[in-house]
Amino acid sequence: MNMNTILEEILIKRSQQKKRTSPLNYKERLFVLTKSMLAYYEGRAEKKYRKGSVDISKIKCVEIVKNDALVIPCQNKYPFQVVYENSTLYIFAPTAYSRDQWVRNLKEEIKNNNNIMVKYHPKFWTDGIYQCCRQTEKLAPGCEKYNLFENGKTLVPTGPPLPVCPTEDLKRRPPPPVPQEEEEEEEEIVVAMYDFQPTEPHDLRLERGQEYTILEKNDIHWWKARDKYGSKGYIPSNYVTGKKSNSLDQYEWYCRNLNRSKAEQLLRNEDKEGGFMVRDSSQPGLYTVSLYAKFGGEGLSGIRHYHIKETMTSQKQYYLAEKHLFDSIPELIEYHKHNAAGLVTRLRYPVTPKVKPSPTTAGFSYEKWEINPAELTFMRELGSGLFGVVRLGKWRAQYKVAIKAIREGAMYEEDFIEEAKVMMKLTHPKLVQLYGVCTQQRPIYIVTEFMEHGCLLNYLRQRRGHFTKDHLLTMCQDVCEGMEYLERNSFIHRDLAARNCLVNESGVVKVSDFGMTRYVLDDQYTSSSGAKFPVKWCPPEVFNYSRFSSKSDVWSFGVLMWEVFTEGKMPFETNTNYEVVTMVSQGHRLFRPKLASKNIYDVMLLCWHEMTLGIPSNSKILILYHLKGEI
Repeated sequence: MNMNTILEEILIKRSQQKKRTSPLNYKERLFVLTKSMLAYYEGRAEKKYRKGSVDISKIKCVEIVKNDALVIPCQNKYPFQVVYENSTLYIFAPTAYSRDQWVRNLKEEIKNNNNIMVKYHPKFWTDGIYQCCRQTEKLAPGCEKYNLFENGKTLVPTGPPLPVCPTEDLKRRPPPPVPQEEEEEEEEIVVAMYDFQPTEPHDLRLERGQEYTILEKNDIHWWKARDKYGSKGYIPSNYVTGKKSNSLDQYEWYCRNLNRSKAEQLLRNEDKEGGFMVRDSSQPGLYTVSLYAKFGGEGLSGIRHYHIKETMTSQKQYYLAEKHLFDSIPELIEYHKHNAAGLVTRLRYPVTPKVKPSPTTAGFSYEKWEINPAELTFMRELGSGLFGVVRLGKWRAQYKVAIKAIREGAMYEEDFIEEAKVMMKLTHPKLVQLYGVCTQQRPIYIVTEFMEHGCLLNYLRQRRGHFTKDHLLTMCQDVCEGMEYLERNSFIHRDLAARNCLVNESGVVKVSDFGMTRYVLDDQYTSSSGAKFPVKWCPPEVFNYSRFSSKSDVWSFGVLMWEVFTEGKMPFETNTNYEVVTMVSQGHRLFRPKLASKNIYDVMLLCWHEMTLGIPSNSKILILYHLKGEI
């Protein structure tokens, strides 16, 4: 047995039916769980042949499978599921205790994964359908809210302990070691990256730079914490970073999501010798130091970009100049503040955006999704959409918000109200945040993040001729990052277009109205033959068969890119919807915009492949990779 093994047991797995013609079958496998992998083997323990494995970091959901009526055609009657990437592994344990122990241990290992699902399918996918919600698309979004730990507590199995290796002869096992006193679990200390003012009595105030002790993580977005004075309450998890983590967010010189063009603009505006920042490199996982040398001598003045390099040794180290190695990036930066050591000048002055805005939170407080309409102040009208009028407003006369008043008869209200609780949990810097709803009166109000510059389509048209190509590309990257997050959470937008993206005060573009078309009651919009149906943004399988998927979102993203690089033109502007259906079905595609390079247009064409040609299911990640390469 490997010393790194957490659990090891013979279980039964069901075929994942990767080929449509493969029979549904069940096979005995030796399952082994370690810190990094869930693997399964064929054969005896001493002569194992690995048949498959799942990387722990890629697991999105582990849960028991509810099985009301389906007959299980194998001797193990206690199923659980492991959802990873775009696959689901169904595993059958011999006892309830065995299943509980596997689920508990797997949940413990994935608790820090950043791809945990918002909703999952509690019942089997079988005979081409989910038994819980009757959906026939295998990659369809889940139908029930997923809590990694039920009621905030780990699943505690009951019954006799399960041997780590059941294939071992128990009689030959040595006696158990003498119990030793359990060490106290080390407290998790975090550092606040932003100030946070409580909105409810159960919240805790955060002060930037101060340390806090985490007490509970019942909710992925709101943690219970204690400050140095002993006060306790809930804090937004995206406002803090681990004290011992490698996160750079706590340092003033680090600028997340800042591309080369914006970095150069900030450094020139500051115009200070040795002005610098550390930003994400175009290559994921790496970093770049951007440095301004005002007095570097002829040919040396201007901006230099230095990639932070990593050694290939077992103990990773970082450097900007070969002779100077450091165990961490903060140590490297601190050294170069005092020594140029190969740089054009030393790092004298950290430059960051003047206002580093706090991120949005999933709701205004922990478990708060219903908003009292008496706490809303209505201000000017911002526009109107599918559901009704949108106004600028304030919550509790302090926080700027956008308020949508839902016109009676415009949506399936009951379905939306139930889904709103889940949609609030979707939080990302490139998504317009849903803060809550007012459902106790009519009309219903939807309260969201306020975006100062309004919709992307109008933003492009009003400023036509004033955008650089880099600026346009950054807009596309913003949208792609938001859409990649939605795809990772099995959420389909269904109506991605420039009109459904918004622009904030800093020029950041965020995706809005994701999934909302499911609740529209207007036949002219929901039917592909209706006059309002967005045919010009849809692939053939949507306007022919109404098959929405993550892949159809990719097609729409390609059209959005075209809108951006034409600075707000209408796709197929001289053609009717009927003509567009015929043209696209015959292989016709939008022309290359003048502002788009060949590489950028190639990304658009990649989005517009026929779905039957098999665009990879993680296609938005692929598109994002191409876009980062352009930046």
